Amino acid sequence: MGKDLVEKFPAARQVFEEADDALGFALSNLCFNGPAEQLQLTENTQPAILAASIAALRAMQAENFPAPAFVAGHSLGEYSALVAANGLLLSDAIKTVRARGRYMQEAVPVGSGAMAAILGAEMDVIARACEEAAQGQVCSAANINSPSQVVIAGDADAIDRAIVMLKERGAKRAVKLNVSAPFHCALMQPAQNRLAADLQNIAFSHLSVPLITNADARPIEDGEAARQALIRQVSQPVRWLESVEFLLNQGVQTFIEIGPGKVLSGLVRQIDRSVRCVNIEDEASLRFAREALAN
Repeated sequence: MGKDLVEKFPAARQVFEEADDALGFALSNLCFNGPAEQLQLTENTQPAILAASIAALRAMQAENFPAPAFVAGHSLGEYSALVAANGLLLSDAIKTVRARGRYMQEAVPVGSGAMAAILGAEMDVIARACEEAAQGQVCSAANINSPSQVVIAGDADAIDRAIVMLKERGAKRAVKLNVSAPFHCALMQPAQNRLAADLQNIAFSHLSVPLITNADARPIEDGEAARQALIRQVSQPVRWLESVEFLLNQGVQTFIEIGPGKVLSGLVRQIDRSVRCVNIEDEASLRFAREALAN
């Protein structure tokens, strides 16, 4: 993860050097060489994805890509977006997301929480099923990703009940996800409280580019507002569909996804197939993106 960029772009190499210094261990070695089981631990995965994403950003900047009109990130990606908008130092973000991963993992006993992807069901149908399935437990939308994809989270028993209900009510698919914890729901409140204490000790700056927040799907530029958005997103749903719709209404026609994978590009295309999406995660995709944007 990120190795190709580091080998080709000095600015990307500097990102991993800064991350290693901030954490006090060689995150770069873990990203490039594994072992996979260590990299898959959420307290390592989160800083690894952040570092790889900012490495892609720095490579873009070194290649003189145009500056964005807006930034946005999905869950963990909101930290990358804030670094990109100069609202948060990379070193602070790296240390914070490592703790964030640990706090989220420790918030709920292993196995007691769950998440499920619901495909092809209306939001009001999902909300109603979650409410009925809760039965005194937690069951709610966690990621509102596109018109046809919503992820729900909560207590494992409640999620199981919701899956049955939603299949009966016409969902095309309702499948449990292999995740380490039930993210972005009320069960994450203990993690949110711990993270809030950490975030209060970090300096946030006025953003150079508006950020569309997960919690509100609206733009902010104030550093304190960014801090509060990061706190609230831990236990609140990621409103990705609304975020993209806001950007579309602002006239955005090109979306550049930075970091590992193309998941967000796929979600944006589900929302509006007419927009242009490119992703940058290595030298080849960076070169392709530059050519695509030039055309």
